[in-house]
Amino acid sequence: MLWSLMAAAVILGQAKSNVKLNSQPSSGLKSDCVGNLMRLTLDKALADGNQLEVEAINGTRHIVLTPSLAAQCGYSMESDPWGNTRIYASLMGCYIDNQADKLFNVGLRLQMYDQGGPPKVVTHEVVNMCSYSIWASQEILCERNYMEVSNYMASPDAAAETKGQDHKADLQINTVPGDNDAAHGIWKMTFYTPEPMAMVLSEAQQAGYGATMTSNRLVLRSPYNTAETYSEDVAGVPMEVFKVSTYYKTSHGLTIVNSAAACPTGGVVFAKDIISWHVPRRMTPLVNGAVRILEMHMGINGQRLDKTQMAARHYTLSANEYHIVIEMPLGSPDGYFKSHAPDYQYHVTYTVEPMLELLWRAEDTQADTRYKVLFPLTTPLMPGFIEVSDDTIPENRFFNVQLGTFFHDVELVNITFATGVLSIAECNAGGIIVLEHKFSNGSKTFSLQVPFSNDVVLKYNPEPLVTNYFLPLIYGFLILPEETPFSHPVDIGASLQDVVLPSISGTCDQNVFYISVAYGSQGRNFQATIGVQELTHTTKDYTLHENGTHLSLVVPYRSPVTVFELLQSFSITARVELILWDSTNNWKLNDLSLACNFPLITTECYSNGTMTALTVKVESLTDLIPGRLTLRDQSCRPHFSNDRFAQFSFTVNSCGTTRTFFDNYMVYENEISLHHNSVKGYTSPVDPEYKHTISCYYLVNDTEVMAFNYRPRTAEPTAETGAGQLMAQLRLAQDELYELFYEADDYPVVKYLRQPLYFEVALLQSADPQLELVLENCWATLHEDRTSLPSWDIIVDGCENLDDSYVTVFHHVVSNARVTVPSHVKRFSIKMFTFTKDDEVLKNQIYVHCDAVICDANQTDGICSSHCAHPTGTRRHQNTKGLKARRNVDSTTHQKRRISSGPILAQLGL
Repeated sequence: MLWSLMAAAVILGQAKSNVKLNSQPSSGLKSDCVGNLMRLTLDKALADGNQLEVEAINGTRHIVLTPSLAAQCGYSMESDPWGNTRIYASLMGCYIDNQADKLFNVGLRLQMYDQGGPPKVVTHEVVNMCSYSIWASQEILCERNYMEVSNYMASPDAAAETKGQDHKADLQINTVPGDNDAAHGIWKMTFYTPEPMAMVLSEAQQAGYGATMTSNRLVLRSPYNTAETYSEDVAGVPMEVFKVSTYYKTSHGLTIVNSAAACPTGGVVFAKDIISWHVPRRMTPLVNGAVRILEMHMGINGQRLDKTQMAARHYTLSANEYHIVIEMPLGSPDGYFKSHAPDYQYHVTYTVEPMLELLWRAEDTQADTRYKVLFPLTTPLMPGFIEVSDDTIPENRFFNVQLGTFFHDVELVNITFATGVLSIAECNAGGIIVLEHKFSNGSKTFSLQVPFSNDVVLKYNPEPLVTNYFLPLIYGFLILPEETPFSHPVDIGASLQDVVLPSISGTCDQNVFYISVAYGSQGRNFQATIGVQELTHTTKDYTLHENGTHLSLVVPYRSPVTVFELLQSFSITARVELILWDSTNNWKLNDLSLACNFPLITTECYSNGTMTALTVKVESLTDLIPGRLTLRDQSCRPHFSNDRFAQFSFTVNSCGTTRTFFDNYMVYENEISLHHNSVKGYTSPVDPEYKHTISCYYLVNDTEVMAFNYRPRTAEPTAETGAGQLMAQLRLAQDELYELFYEADDYPVVKYLRQPLYFEVALLQSADPQLELVLENCWATLHEDRTSLPSWDIIVDGCENLDDSYVTVFHHVVSNARVTVPSHVKRFSIKMFTFTKDDEVLKNQIYVHCDAVICDANQTDGICSSHCAHPTGTRRHQNTKGLKARRNVDSTTHQKRRISSGPILAQLGL
C-alpha cells in the first residue's frame, strides 16, 4: 500500500512479531481481530516524519499494497491528521493463510522510510492469527474503499446446478470449452450495471475486481465507482450496487452463483448536536422478498459496542419501518474535532467511524445474510464560534482581552498591531503579555494584556477635550499539523490623549512636485488620496517613500494624478492635490493643493516645412477627448493621443494650414479644435467650443556675410596631452580557477604553510587593448608597511626569484566573460611561508606588495618587453635583516602603480 503516513517505525503483532531491522520499543501499537477483520492500530505518538509502506506477506514473497491492489484484495487504511492510523485486512482477503475458513493467518510487513535524516529503513513483520467461524450463508462487507460479498458453497465439485434466475440461454452460449479434464475454478463473470457485461476472470481482475474460492466460499470484491457498479436510491439512501453472476468449472460441469453487494454512500443527517445515520431496513438490491432481522449491532472503528458502552456514550440504535438508525451526539470521545480555515475563516469538523452489523434471514429461502458496514463520516464545515471578552478596566490603564474557544490543533503564532506583526515571543519581550489557557476537554483560550502606553496602541481625538485609546488587533493562528493559517480581527477602545495632526509641505522644480508629510502624534494613522486615487506603493504614477515619522512623494507633473490648469505657449500650469483623512470617522486631517508652472514647448517649427503641435486637456474641459481633436482639415487627426494629450505632426502645405506675409516674415497658421460634426451624430459637450491656434514664423529675406581667410600651416596638428588615472588592484583568489576572491571583510585570510596562494593583479577602468599591465617587483613583508623589514622578494624585475626553493609560478590569462582584455591581468602563485630568525617564527603572518607598470603594448624594451627582463637575476638579500634588494629599473616613461594585499595568517602545526 504505497500509502504516505507520518508515523514512527514501530509495529507489534499480537500473536507473533518478527522485527527485521532497527527494532524500537513497540508502545503505541496493537493488533486485534474484530469479527471478519484484522485491525492494526498505530498511535500518533509514533508519528515522527517517516513514510510508511505496507506489504502483504505471501509465503516468502512480499507484495506492495498499492491503493488499487488494496481495494482489490481487501485491505484499507484510515489515518487522522495527527498520525493515528488503523489498517484493516479482510479475513477473506488476498495473501491470507486461510485454514478451512476458520483460522486465518494474516501477515503484513511494514517498512518505515526516515525522511528527516540520512536514508534509513526500519522493517517490521506482523503475523496475527484470527479465529472466525460464524459465517452466514452470505457475508457482505462494506469498507471505505471496497465492497465484498462471499457466498457459502456446500460442495464446489457437486453436480452442477444453476441457482437463482434462469440461465439456460447463457449456459448454452458459454459452454465450457475443452473436455472434462479442463482446470477447475472461476471461468467467467457477468456484471449487471444493470445491463449484463461479461468478462473472463483475467479481464475482471485486470479491471480491478477480486474473485477467489476458498474451501467453502466464493469471495468477490469490487472497488467503488467502477464501470460495472451502479448507484441506486434505496429508501431515500444512495447506495453503490455490485451485482455479478459467477461461472465456475467443476469436474461435473459449470455452476453459476449470483452475488450482490449494496453499500451506503449517504444517509447521514447532521442536526445541531446529533448525527443520525440511516441505513435501509430492506435492501431491495439484495433481497426480493421479506426479511427478518435476527441481530443488530453498533460499533466504532470496526469494534462492536455492548449496550452499556452505548449508553455511556449516549449512542442509540433503533429500527423503524424503513430504516435502521444510529444516533450519536456531536463531539463523542470516539471521534475527533478538526479545525479548518477556508478563506482564512475558522471552521471545525467532527469525524467519527461508526459500524453497523446486521444479520437477517430471507423468508423465502431461509438463507442468512450478515451485513457489515464501516462508515467513516465527517460533518460539513461548521463555523467556529470565537468569543471576544473585553475585560478592560480603564483606571488600570491597560487592555485586557480574552479570546476563545479553540480546539487543541490551533496555535497562536503572531498578532498584528497597527505598528506591524509581532510573534508571541516578541509580544512578551515588548511588554505585551500573551497567555494560553488549556482546559481538561482539550480546548483552549488566549488572554492578552496591553498597556495604554505601548506603541501599538493607536490614539484619536473625538472632540477637543476628550481622548480615546484604540487597539486594532489581528490574531494570527496556525492549524496543525497542516500549518494552515487563519486570522481573527478584534478592535477595542478606551481613554486616550490629544493628538498632533499630520502636516504637509510641498515644492516644485522644472519637472516634478515634491511633497512631504510629517506624521502627527498618532503616527501613520491616516489614509491618503492623491488626485482621485488612494495613495499606494503599487503604482508607477509617482514615487512613495515612508519611514517612522514622514512620507515623501515625488510626482511628475505629467502623472495621471495631477490636473492641468492652464496651457501657454512655453509653459503649463499643473496642480496636485493630497488629502489626508481618518477613515474611521471620515474626518479630513489635512490637505495640500500645490500648483506650479512647468516649461513646455507646445509648437515646434522645422526648416523642412514640418510643424508639430502638442495640446493638453485642461481642468475646465472635463469632457474633452483629445483623440477627437482635429486640425482645420478634419481628416488631420493626432498621430498620438491619450486621455490627456494630443500631438499633431504635419507639413505647412497640408491640413488647411494658411500662409500670410508681414514685414520680412512668412507666417503659417492652423487651429486645433473640436468640431461639432467631427463624429456623426455626436454633439460636443464642450462649452465653449475648444480652439487652439498654432503658428510658425519663417524669415523670408536675410543676408548673411561670411569671410574666409587662408593661412599656411606652419606645423602638423598634434593632439593635446590629457591627464587621467588608471587604477590597479591586487586580489587573492580562493583557488586556482581565479573565479572567487577574498573580500576586504575576509581578511586576515588563514592558510596552511606551503599551501598555494593565488594572486591576481588587474588594471581597472580601461578597455584599451594597446595598454599592458606588467609586474615589475613583488615582495612579502612581516608588517603592513610596504617598506618595512624583514622582506622577501617574490618577483624581481618581472622574473621569479630563483633563490627561492619554492619558485613563483606565473599563470596564463585567457579571455572570458570577466576578463575582456587579457593583457590587463597578471596572475602568479607562491607557497605560504613565514619569516623566521634562528629557526623561530617571528610572526605567523605576511603582507604581499607589488609594483606594477602600465606599458604601451607596442613598446618592446626594458620591463615592457612582456618577458622576464633579467632571467639570471637572483635574490641578493633574504635574511631577517630584511635588506630587500630589487633591480631598479628606470620606468619614468611608464605609469607605475603600487598595490598591496591584506594580512595572510599561517596556520601552524602542519
